[in-house]
Parts: sequence; structure tokens; C-alpha cells
Amino acid sequence: MANKFLTILACICGVLNLLPAIAYTTDGPFVKIQGTQFTLDGYPFLFNGFNSYWLMHMAAGPEQDRNKVANVLSEAAGNGLTVCRTWAFADGGDRALQSSPGVYDEHVFQALDYVISEANNHGIRLILSLVNNFDDFGGRAQYVKWARDAGTVLDSKDDFYKNELVKQYYENHIKSVLTRINSITQMAYRDDPTIMAWELINEPRCESDPSGRILHAWVQEMAAYTKSIDEKHLLEVGMEGFYGNSIPEKQRYNPPGYSQVGTDYIRTNLIKEIDFATIHAYPDLWLSSQSEESQNEFALQWIKSHLDAARKILQKPLIFTEFGKSRKYPGFTEANRDIFLKTIYDTIYNLARSSNGCLAGGLIWQIFSEGMDSYSDGYEIVLTQASSTINIIIKQAHAMFELANTVN
Repeated sequence: MANKFLTILACICGVLNLLPAIAYTTDGPFVKIQGTQFTLDGYPFLFNGFNSYWLMHMAAGPEQDRNKVANVLSEAAGNGLTVCRTWAFADGGDRALQSSPGVYDEHVFQALDYVISEANNHGIRLILSLVNNFDDFGGRAQYVKWARDAGTVLDSKDDFYKNELVKQYYENHIKSVLTRINSITQMAYRDDPTIMAWELINEPRCESDPSGRILHAWVQEMAAYTKSIDEKHLLEVGMEGFYGNSIPEKQRYNPPGYSQVGTDYIRTNLIKEIDFATIHAYPDLWLSSQSEESQNEFALQWIKSHLDAARKILQKPLIFTEFGKSRKYPGFTEANRDIFLKTIYDTIYNLARSSNGCLAGGLIWQIFSEGMDSYSDGYEIVLTQASSTINIIIKQAHAMFELANTVN
């Protein structure tokens, strides 16, 4: 009962700004799954959330950068956002967490400690991604380069999924992160309920194998390995949602050209160690030649089709873990972005209600702090800069909080 009271009170404080925020403590409850629902302390857990991939990178910098981490988590919590997805990797390059296979920069690891501690202080749950499909912050390409430097002959970065040495490098990273003792809280990451879930890889693709079999086998192996170290936390793949050959009729929902990127959304999310499914959507990128109305309609059908699959086939919960609209694409206006976000948020809310929480929430891409212009990708939103967009985000946070009290 005490945990229930603190959880509810923390949510009320964060969403409604009526009282000083009460954070989840590190000895609090883990987010779990019951059927097709997320639960927290035995009660339905629905949320509005965000992506801030840069948290560890900033926390590893000078004090003015580290302050941006505290600021954005405080601002997000104050506006009712309760789940954040961020990177737990930086493979080589600037402020590298892992400078070479198995070699970690303690200062950067302490930066990740700080991110987790600050999230806990503000009552925000984290989804931590363990590697990138793309070259940003190292990713698959860096792992393959490390193996080549060690004398292994590899053809492409798709060997990340196949080569035994590369897979060993990645498994070592999983173990290093999950067993890390936080220098601030003195708690192992695998024991910390501030972490909601692990993500195996951000937006995996394997274009050399359109069937999706290679990626599927990799997920199966890495999911089992991750769970062998940590059975307390939830686990997801990191998929965008592209349907594969296991149910060909579903491929009609894919954006043009994305049925051959080496993923099979249904088959791979059925792996027993995978606890929930994810989708991403960027209609302004995927359907750049189409009208705003067509892009919004695509997003609507994309969500509906994946929720249908989550309920009827996967029988697992679903999170919309990335979506946004970039000012860098032709025709961008704030009004169009607001229409897009309202379409997404209204759909998430209505489908969460009708699915009894199977669709649990959405994580907008992305939230920045003040003074991060050099990191801009056009999608960023700064919560301290008043706008109609921020009002839409806050309204969704209120709505999802209230909805959690009505589902069974």
C-alpha cells in the first residue's frame, strides 16, 4: 500500500504540479508486464514520454553540459513526462563510453550513473539502448572495425549480426552495462527499478538478408544472453515496425521501399525473451513526396495495424518509441507539426483506452535543453520555450495519467 501511495502521489505531483515532486526511490517497484499491460506496483502503467539520446554524452562533458541533463529531466517531470529513452552506448569517438572492446572510460560511465540517478530523483523511468544500427556514436560499424583491427576478415557491418568475435564484443558490453555498480546509488544497474527496460539495438536492419532470418537469430541469441544476466528488467528489440515475410499481407502497411531492410517485425517480436514490441514512424521522411494528409493517414494506419498485431498475434504490450516532425523538411510549419502530433497522441490515447492499455504510450523524438543548437536534427523541442506544441505534449501527459486510473 505504501508503494502504491508513493507511486500515485509522485505521478500527481509531476503531472499536475500541485505539490513538490516526490521521486521514485531506488528501492521502489519495477515496471512489469501482466498479460498485454504494463504495470507498476500491480497497477496499470500508462504514460507520455520522450527521447533524449544525448543524456550520457552531455553528462560526460563540462559542468554547463551536465546541467542540461538535470534541467531537461526536471522540465520533463514537471510537465508530466514519465518515461525517457536514451543511449547507454558510445562506441569510440568523442566522449566514448567504450573506447575499444571491453575498455571503458570510468568518467563516461559515471556520467551514465548520473543520468540514472537524476532520472530516479525526478521519477522518470528509463529505456536504455545498448548499441546503434547506424554509425552515430559508433554503432555496428565500430564493432566491425574493431574486429577487423584484430585481424578478422569481414565483408560489411552486417557481419555484426553473424561474426562470433563481434558478437562476443557485444555480449561483453551487455554484461558490462547490466552489472555496472552505480557510483552514486551503489546499486547495480540490473537491480535498479529506475530502468524500465533494455533495448538491444536502435532501429536494427540487415539489408544483406531481406528475409530477416539473420537479424532474428541474433535477437534470439542476444535476448537469451541478456535475460541470463538480468531477469528483473523488461527487454525489447528496438524495431521500427517493418513487416517481413512471416505474414506477407502485413507488408502493405510498410512505407514504400522498407519491406527489404532485413527485419521481420512479427516473427522476431515473438521471441519469448522479448517482453514488448516497439514502433517508430517518420512519415515526413518515409513519405516525403506525399501530402500532409496522406502522411498523417499513414501514421494512423501504422499504429492501428501494429496494435492489432500486438494484441492478436504477439500478445504483448506496444510502445510507440519514436515519432516526430522535422522543421528541416520542405513544407514544415508549426501548425502542421501540431496537427501531426495531435493525430498521434489522440490515436495513442483512444487505442490505449480501447485496448485496455496494450498500447501504453508514446515517446516523442526528441526533447532538448536550452543551448543545444549544434545538436539539431529539426525534430527537437525545448520544453521551456512556450508553444502550442508543448501544450499538446502536456495535455497528453495529463490524459494518459487519468486513463491509467480507468483501465482494468
